[in-house]
Amino acid sequence: MALFSASALRPGVRKREVFGWAMYDFANSGYTTVVITAVFAAYFVGGIAKGAPWAAFAWTAALSISYAIVMLTMPAIGAWADLRGAKKRVLVIATTGCVLATAALALTPRFAGASGGVALAMLLVIVSNAFYSYGESLTGAFLPELATPEGMGKVSGWGWSFGYVGGMLTLGICLAYVLWSQARGLPASHFVPVTMVITAAIYGAAACATFALLPERAEPKTAGSELGAWQQLRATYKQARAYRDFMWLLVCTVCYQGGVAVAITLAAIYAEQVIGFVASETMVLIFVLNVAAAIGAFSFGYVQDRLGHKVSLAATLVAWIAVCVIASVVTTKGGFWWAAAIAGLAMGSSQSAGRAMTGYLAPPQQLAEFFGLWTFATRLASIIGPLSFGAITWATGGNQRIAILSTAVLFVAGLLLLLPIDMRRGREAALRSSS
Repeated sequence: MALFSASALRPGVRKREVFGWAMYDFANSGYTTVVITAVFAAYFVGGIAKGAPWAAFAWTAALSISYAIVMLTMPAIGAWADLRGAKKRVLVIATTGCVLATAALALTPRFAGASGGVALAMLLVIVSNAFYSYGESLTGAFLPELATPEGMGKVSGWGWSFGYVGGMLTLGICLAYVLWSQARGLPASHFVPVTMVITAAIYGAAACATFALLPERAEPKTAGSELGAWQQLRATYKQARAYRDFMWLLVCTVCYQGGVAVAITLAAIYAEQVIGFVASETMVLIFVLNVAAAIGAFSFGYVQDRLGHKVSLAATLVAWIAVCVIASVVTTKGGFWWAAAIAGLAMGSSQSAGRAMTGYLAPPQQLAEFFGLWTFATRLASIIGPLSFGAITWATGGNQRIAILSTAVLFVAGLLLLLPIDMRRGREAALRSSS
């Protein structure tokens, strides 16, 4: 158990609580892996929209709408949860919403090709992805309550790596069913709905462990509780501007997470349309990518706490730049596997590092609020990244190689915007606000 040393935890925090918290990463990773990346994205374009010229745009538009909703509402939801000591209560609501909407995606193949089929699928993707994003933000807000400042990277890495294990489990079960169905000549309209039900069931079941083991430590506050959500949202932004280093982190996050969003949202499409992967090969690729991401998130947490958050994140951004260059020039499946392996390691470590940095710079009394701002940045990135990729692909006559190479610009920008951040100064500002 030395790898999971209690010295990384705050006094009074038990390991079972950390396990319960990590189980939420385990629970929700199947959603992004199966719905957003490996299965439903490709089926939406080719099956529901029948490969129409506007199909890829409709998919990215649905995701962008959901991200815009989250951007506008999550900071206020976080502030509300802080004021009422209700992070866990809101997390239960968000989880329920995502699980139900994901299960409802199983109905969409019945309307494939119909006039309202695309609209229904888009609506369910918007709802499920919005609720997923709320849950991701709220579970992140528990991290500083569990980990010491010196152990933030380790604990974040534990959770994120465990999350990739959950993603692999969900995808593995789905892949087994897809291969079984294909061997019997069953169409995608048969096996895609089953994968949606599998994903929803694992999400809901695993999240129950979080609700059972993770306590709500925050106490309701009376000061400011009379504010409505939108008034509190305005107050949140005014207050956040006083935290220079945290704001630099948000801008940095918008850039580099935009690149990560391209990898998550468009990896399957790029692999199939540019490199020549078939559906089952793509699912295996995503599965192995999750293995690499789990290793990267877990091991890099220890490196992060030793070297420092800023240096560690910078190293992952350099790796992402290499991924973009390699993916843009390789022409074989074997060559693309190298890019995918590096991407997996970089994905797990960069996302875990960003969450840990947010927890380190967030005021202890406003965790959900400031993680709401972090979610604002990550969801803005999720709009900018994929849409810029699509726009460049469109402008270059469908050349996705140029688009993936251009994605490196986002990581370079993130690297440059990381330079002004002073972690010590930012931590002192966060602690002053709570004194």
